[in-house]
Amino acid sequence: MYIESLNLKDYRNYQELFVEFENKVNVILGENAQGKTNVMEAIYVLAMAKSHRTSNDKDLIRWDQDYATIEGRVKKQHSSLPLQLVISKKGKKAKCNHIEQQKLSQYVGNMNVVMFAPEDLNLVKGSPQVRRRFIDMEIGQVSPVYLHDSGQYQKILQQRNHFLKMMQIKKQSDLTMLDILTEQFIGMAVKIVLRRFEFLRLLQNWAKPIHQGISRGLESLEIQYKPSVDVLDSLDLSKIVASFQEKFEKVKNREIERGTTLFGPHRDDILFFVNGRDVQTFGSQGQQRTTALSVKLAEIELIHAEIGEYPILLLDDVLSELDDYRQSHLLNTIQGKVQTFVTTTNVDGIDHQTLKEASTFEVVSGDVKKLN
Repeated sequence: MYIESLNLKDYRNYQELFVEFENKVNVILGENAQGKTNVMEAIYVLAMAKSHRTSNDKDLIRWDQDYATIEGRVKKQHSSLPLQLVISKKGKKAKCNHIEQQKLSQYVGNMNVVMFAPEDLNLVKGSPQVRRRFIDMEIGQVSPVYLHDSGQYQKILQQRNHFLKMMQIKKQSDLTMLDILTEQFIGMAVKIVLRRFEFLRLLQNWAKPIHQGISRGLESLEIQYKPSVDVLDSLDLSKIVASFQEKFEKVKNREIERGTTLFGPHRDDILFFVNGRDVQTFGSQGQQRTTALSVKLAEIELIHAEIGEYPILLLDDVLSELDDYRQSHLLNTIQGKVQTFVTTTNVDGIDHQTLKEASTFEVVSGDVKKLN
């Protein structure tokens, strides 16, 4: 799949923008603070209905305006699909093929993207929250059911936390109600944990050979899911539910004392091991970067395997963060099969055939011009 055109209105620093792209590498050149990352972000938001840079939608609306509009046309194997997202201070409205979608979980997945930005190098060494966000976003792209379940889980978690807070300050003492909320909570939590196990197993299958290739056969990568409840992905559903119930009984009094939920998918983590050693703790910066790159390239292949089409790849100012060897490996992998967007201040020093054949755009003060 690839995006044929992008139309922005009152988005970030763009009053109006219409630009057409080719199904190959598109390089977006520009000095800092001119708006090149905003173009990249807009493509990401059109696909995911949320930004990778901010959780506040108001940041996406141009100064003094009430709403922002992103429109794009996505070309797939058998169709050409118009998408539209309107972002206002009250929320978001999404249209696919001119039909308004009742839920964003129904909209996400019509266009698939993989983003690789400097902050993604923190996937390995950053906080567990970064890794949880990564896994939720990626599964959500290929599984609307997971997106829905994840939303339901967050609602029940909020209700449960509110009730625990009421118990903590002695405004509530109904243990039966806590049990009911816990039963609902565990029901959704188990679905999420099982899907994450499955996804990470698939991701590892793709990432392991990619990592071996980048490390010239010297390193073996293993990805492990680390749930906050002691379960194994080989366990059946009833055993996982029993493990969650057992955990609840153990931490119930502490949860009431602290007024918050102390277990569940919102406290889980992902671990990366290279040659049996935890990369986050013991890996060199080079190993951490190779691991992040391997995972991103594996994502591309995993999405292709799941939906039968390659996603769009967004490389936001990341080439300059990689050494020549990793740059070449990345560009060789995508060559000729993945529509790719590259933002950079200049392409000097990146000597690769893929970039020589790319479409090049220049961004100056929110104005985008095609150079070739």
